[in-house]
Order: sequence, then C-alpha cells, then structure tokens
Amino acid sequence: MKLEQIPRLKHTNSGNFFLVAGPCAIEGEEMAFEIAEHVSGLCSRLKIPYIFKGSYRKANRSRLDSFTGIGDEKALNVLKAIGKHFDIPVTTDIHTDEEAAMAAEYVDVLQIPAFLCRQTSLLVAAADTGKVVNVKKGQFVSPEAMRFAMDKVVESGNDKVILTERGTTFGYQDLVIDYRGIPTMQSFGATVVLDCTHSLQQPNQSSGITGGRPALIGAVARAGIAIGADGLFIETHPRPAEARSDGANMLPMPQLEALLERLVRIREACL
Repeated sequence: MKLEQIPRLKHTNSGNFFLVAGPCAIEGEEMAFEIAEHVSGLCSRLKIPYIFKGSYRKANRSRLDSFTGIGDEKALNVLKAIGKHFDIPVTTDIHTDEEAAMAAEYVDVLQIPAFLCRQTSLLVAAADTGKVVNVKKGQFVSPEAMRFAMDKVVESGNDKVILTERGTTFGYQDLVIDYRGIPTMQSFGATVVLDCTHSLQQPNQSSGITGGRPALIGAVARAGIAIGADGLFIETHPRPAEARSDGANMLPMPQLEALLERLVRIREACL
C-alpha cells in the first residue's frame, strides 16, 4: 500500500521509514498526550511519518487480575482526541468482529493482534470498515503464510494492508526474530513493519507477568532498518517501571530521540 493512503500521515515523501509508537495501553489522557506530544515533535523534526499507537483494551493477559484498560469508550475518545489535537493518524488493536466497526469510528488504522492473524471473520470485518489494516504476524505463522492473511483483507475489497513482524516462537518463554521474514513478506507486495518491542518479549513467565529485554530494542531497530523494513513499531513510556501493561519490554521515552536520529542516518546510508 502507499503511505499516502493513511489519513493525516505527514512526511510521506521524506524517504524515511514510518514509525508506529506509543504506550502499550491507554492508561489515561494525561499520559497518552505526554507521549504523543513528545514523539510527534521528534518525528516532525526528523521528518519521520508517525502513527500514534495505544491499545484501548488489553484482551490478552496472562492473569485475570492484570490491567485491561480504563474503559472502552473513555480510551477510544483519548485516541480520537490525540489524532485531532496533533493532526496525526492513530491506531489500536481489535479483538472481535464487532469491535472493528466500533473502533473504526475513532482511529485511522486497525491492528489485528498476532494471536488472531488467522481469524478470517475478524480480518474481513476490519477490511469492511475501509480503514488501513495492520496484521501482526502470529508467532506460530511463517512469513510465507502471511500472504493468505493479506489476501483475506484484499479480497474483501480493501488493499490498504500492513504486515508486522513481531518474533517467532522459539522454545519456552522467549521469541526469536528471523529478519528473512521482512523481505519475504515484501516480496508479495506487503508493506512490512518490524515490531521492535514485542519481538523482545519473554511471555508466559512463572509470575504471570510478561518479561522482556528492552536493552536490545536499539539493536533490533537498527537491524530492521538496515534490512529494509518499511516501518518500525516501538512501544514507549515515560516511566516503563510504572506502566500498567508490558512495562518490561517498552523503550524509556527519553531514549527515543537518540535512537531515531541514529536510525535516520542508517536509512540514509542504506538507500
């Protein structure tokens, strides 16, 4: 797909990768606006096309008592307000067919979680909204097989599809990134994003709280740009230790500026 098809996306002719970034979950309006202001400012200066990300609800949690959200309507209204205030596109994940049309009223891009990438009815429902659909590659799915996930959206009448690499199951409680998947998915016409934070998750820990290796986010991002990823997905938070969801694998927001500056230089060198 062409980046110009994403509403309000700026700097699409800069030659840069595009960035999908924000908190794991919408924890409140103040925190979300703080992140959006900081990241959109950096991306404006560096001419990086930017999409704000935040989950309005976390449906896939290890434990019943894990944080799932502040309320659907409240969180979706925060996303909508961010898009309007900063004039940027926003995205969130959806989990059921019914959520597709609901979330489409508030966001510009619908994200299909990795565990649901084969869920035909969900992909069709997302396609039917006419929104851009970002399908995360399941940890159990080969890059080649993601052609069929993309086809489900396209054959439903929507050619605005993004595929996101987010690591592959490798033993217990860890993931591995196979960078070959990026050019493989690009080979059948997909716009491909590398999820630099979820790829470093260490899920299903004995505590019931997902772990991660955030010190490697920069390394993963640099490799992704070097191999030619169209975009990067990075979850970030001002204070990851206080985050209510996935804090263990989020990039501390103060570290984002130096990383993006370096990634822009790598992109320029690789063009």
